Amino acid sequence: MLNSPDFSLDEYQVSLRNGFLPDSPPLQSLEDPYYAPWESITCDLSARIHDRTLRQAVDSLPVLSPSRLQTEPEWRRAYVLLAYLTHAYVWGDERPRDILPPAISIPILEVSTHLELPPCATYAALNLWNFVSTSPTADLTDPDNLSVSLSFTRTKDEEWFFMISVAMEARGAQLIQMMIDTIHAITVNDNQRVAAYLLQISEGIQELGQILERMYEKNRPSIFFHQLRPYLAGSKNMTAAGLPNGLFYDLGEGKGEWHQYSGGSNAQSSLIQTLDLFLGVEHSATGNNKGEAPKSHPPAKAGYIQEMRNYMPGPHRRFLEMLSRNSNVRAFAMSSKLDSSARDAYNTAVMTLGVFRDKHIQVVTRYIIMEARLPPPETATSRLNLATMTSSKMKNSDGNVVGGVNGTGGTDLIPFLKQTRDATKAAANYAN
Repeated sequence: MLNSPDFSLDEYQVSLRNGFLPDSPPLQSLEDPYYAPWESITCDLSARIHDRTLRQAVDSLPVLSPSRLQTEPEWRRAYVLLAYLTHAYVWGDERPRDILPPAISIPILEVSTHLELPPCATYAALNLWNFVSTSPTADLTDPDNLSVSLSFTRTKDEEWFFMISVAMEARGAQLIQMMIDTIHAITVNDNQRVAAYLLQISEGIQELGQILERMYEKNRPSIFFHQLRPYLAGSKNMTAAGLPNGLFYDLGEGKGEWHQYSGGSNAQSSLIQTLDLFLGVEHSATGNNKGEAPKSHPPAKAGYIQEMRNYMPGPHRRFLEMLSRNSNVRAFAMSSKLDSSARDAYNTAVMTLGVFRDKHIQVVTRYIIMEARLPPPETATSRLNLATMTSSKMKNSDGNVVGGVNGTGGTDLIPFLKQTRDATKAAANYAN
């Protein structure tokens, strides 16, 4: 059924076993010694950032061509390396650097084009293609079995933050199969199977929430907020953090272009957007901070959630497009009687997804809003970045409001998340 003419998961690079994670573990290094300069810098990235030698090392890099990359895992590894170097170079010192040198700009533009991704640290670079498991048979739904390949801080906190998302992606693999089976069950008008699948999907979403709540176990808010989060920021809506024009990708010989990209965001998870599309949840929130609207980036007409599909690997984006054309679940549920099992199960699934988003808001509030109200730790350095920008906004507002606090993706964080949560719950229908 999964490989019927309507749904061929292979062409979308969706794994029956791992979902949107690669079916085989991501490469931990590029074996070709030609790429050793990239691997050498990133293997001790956190030390170079700490010693403030990272920018000098990047400036000394040769311009390497991606032409020697042969397999998709190699292209992905190159993308992860270059994405980490990009964000470390921009945010890894007292003030951000708004010009990315040719040694990074030239290859990352080519690599990202091949993978159909923007040239920055996306969810794919930070999570999907940046994990190591304890063994080939390890349960990927347990973050204790996972570790990161690259790291900005080399803290357990950073590792745990990213691996929680990887574990959720792994758990979501079974949900993808159930969603596709549900769509097929609707085509043959099998109400009983539809209801059963939807209830199983609700249980799966609950398990995603349970994994998310494990975030508190090994990720300290102060470490996340002050040490890690600044490196996740993009170059869009970051004027107050020191990037009024975005980031200039220098191609050498006087050539190059300014770009503004969102940073890594869970909105770039194809799994979460798959759940939305399957259930017929529609989002219109743009995520824009009303106080900042760069001329080069007018508000997104289709909303921030849909814009984030441009930050997903091309095959995954096309999977979502295919799903949006084929999903028939909400229409089927709404055409069913008010007290029917299919409609009740649909409403349960929608509300369960809404509860999951409630938990996400609670995590964001604890790790960002509450942390921004506290004095920085004594070990925190004085820098201009997303952390200091957020803390300044909270201080200037006396800590009583949460509007105007930017997410790493450039959104007006809490209002956007609440709008997204409310839109999710609004999809349920208990009326005739």
